Amino acid sequence: MNISILRQLWSLVETTQPSTLLNLDDESLVERLIGQLTAEHPLCLQEAQTVDVYIRSRTPLIRELAQHRLQFSPYAV
Repeated sequence: MNISILRQLWSLVETTQPSTLLNLDDESLVERLIGQLTAEHPLCLQEAQTVDVYIRSRTPLIRELAQHRLQFSPYAV
């Protein structure tokens, strides 16, 4: 996976609403992120498979970051 795709992926994680990331099951989370990434940067099959594996291996980190953003948001109630 090239650095451009990696940066774009983590940018998507940071800009997606934390509640959305937390409310999706693992499969839906992976599908949503790949879908958003593909909409911005078309991926070949091999890149899509690599991104899929990468996101699945980082799902706990993605959820932890979302939880942290939600918990420390100035808009959290």
